[in-house]
Amino acid sequence: QVQLVESGGGLVQAGGSLRLSCAASGRTFSIYAMGWFRQAPGKEREVVAAIARSGGNIAYADSVKGRFTISRDNAKNTVYLQMNSLKPEDTGVYYCNAGMNYWGKGTLVTVSS
Repeated sequence: QVQLVESGGGLVQAGGSLRLSCAASGRTFSIYAMGWFRQAPGKEREVVAAIARSGGNIAYADSVKGRFTISRDNAKNTVYLQMNSLKPEDTGVYYCNAGMNYWGKGTLVTVSS
């Protein structure tokens, strides 16, 4: 079992920045690929970014490329999502995922125009 707890969400104006964190506990964090997903009101959950176990392979949704950066610190059992140049369409609940098996409860990001 892996427990994931997201933090760092909040209300920000368009053009601003937020840094999300996801702290993991339980089984060895470093064995899992990690991902950030988001779900906007009335929409399906979508992948935002993903990072391999070692951090060597990273992928982003086209909508966030050049603005968001995913990273991980295996020594701290934490994965991060740095979000810059935020847009109102980035609003949603952001979820952390481990190995496509485990989910956090999410953290709300609201971007005002």
